[in-house]
Amino acid sequence: MPSGLRILLASPLGHVVAAPLQSAFEDSTIVVAGDKDEVQRAVSGRPRFDVVSADLVFNRADLEWTFDGLDVIECLRNADRLAPVLLATQGHSMEEDHLAEARLREDVSGVVAKSAGLKTLIESLNTAALGQSVPDRVPANPRASLFELFDGRRGITAGRMAGAIASGNASDNATLAEVAKVSPNTANKVATNYLGPLMRRRNEHDDHLPLTQAAVYRWCGLHARYIVSWCRRHGQGDVLQ
Repeated sequence: MPSGLRILLASPLGHVVAAPLQSAFEDSTIVVAGDKDEVQRAVSGRPRFDVVSADLVFNRADLEWTFDGLDVIECLRNADRLAPVLLATQGHSMEEDHLAEARLREDVSGVVAKSAGLKTLIESLNTAALGQSVPDRVPANPRASLFELFDGRRGITAGRMAGAIASGNASDNATLAEVAKVSPNTANKVATNYLGPLMRRRNEHDDHLPLTQAAVYRWCGLHARYIVSWCRRHGQGDVLQ
């Protein structure tokens, strides 16, 4: 194992594995950060970390909607302290959209399941610290990712409207147009031209059933954690206010 590494553990339960990691990596500096403020303090104006392990979704009630592992990467980027990032998953269905984005990002060195155990985590951190990609042992979902679909002018508009709905700020087409800052005509087409086609492309709506406003709003609720995260991290946070 490399010695003298600086390792950041971005997780509410980071202290649980800090001691074993300290033993595995000789003369290493292990910093645990359990929320956004602690992550920002750990990276701002400090030496760059050699490797970062972050929970993909922070399993704490007050953080599930405001901060996640993809936000950790944004903190590193904003502080100009980018480092190899290993994302740790719990295996919950709520992580699927986050995981799909993580697999497409060049700034993610790999994904590891927490259930794989400490030995796998240590080996994966070692691999990432050496600048290598970590073998992906977490099953992938074959559906198109929302990260890809919320791209381009139409995709961003779809993402903004999804964010307005997922955050609970839009309850009908009139409030949707107001919150998402789109024309009433665009808001009226949220099901037929914007979010509905995404639902069908991901095989999340039966082709034999009409695309109703209720179906779209229900879909946004099912994917709300990721949609809110995407808006927060892509300059669309105004629809969440």
